[in-house]
Amino acid sequence: MKIGLISDIHGNYEALKEVLSELDKLKVSEIYCLGDVVGYYSQVNECCDELRLRNIPCVMGNHDWYIASGGYCSRSQSVNDCLSYLRGVITVENIEWLRSFPIQRFIQNIHMVHGGWADPIDEYLNPNEEYFSRIQGDFFASGHTHLQSLNQFTNKTYCNPGSVGQPRDNDPRAAFAVIHGDRITLHRVDYDIEKVFGLMHKAGFNDHYYSCLKTGAPQFYRIP
Repeated sequence: MKIGLISDIHGNYEALKEVLSELDKLKVSEIYCLGDVVGYYSQVNECCDELRLRNIPCVMGNHDWYIASGGYCSRSQSVNDCLSYLRGVITVENIEWLRSFPIQRFIQNIHMVHGGWADPIDEYLNPNEEYFSRIQGDFFASGHTHLQSLNQFTNKTYCNPGSVGQPRDNDPRAAFAVIHGDRITLHRVDYDIEKVFGLMHKAGFNDHYYSCLKTGAPQFYRIP
């Protein structure tokens, strides 16, 4: 059985479509999302509807929590600007769906959270031997950092599939991972970034909010 791992979609339906198409081609039988279906980009309902249609289980991400709880981000005005827009367009059904997300999942021997194991929703994890030596289990997967990685420690394995909707590792292609038995592979796929730019512009956002998609930059910037 092949398992697909996706994370940090952030309302980028153009990227999500290509990732799901690639997972279909790879004949993945189950897909799990490690959180942050929403946030940043404008196609929030399209992303929620697609995951609901496919019955893809998710864990709670920090952006999912902001929308589900009515809260805000204490460290970023840009995030809060996007949240204000998303709250005006997301459907009641999709808010209720976000509220149903658990903070962790155990699938076979895989322990899944969004952030880390000290803070499942909002920990920016730096995976290392010492960190995982304190946690019970063999295989771990999380997102949140938007940095794709696969780490093998003494007797534990950690995978971050990277971000579908906003990569931050200087590779603009949408990221995901596939688990097949004991083998884990990391994948990237191109998508129509310019369409996302147009949709964000139409929604009233300038390029500060979306230009990072062009390069996979780790932070927002304006196009020169």
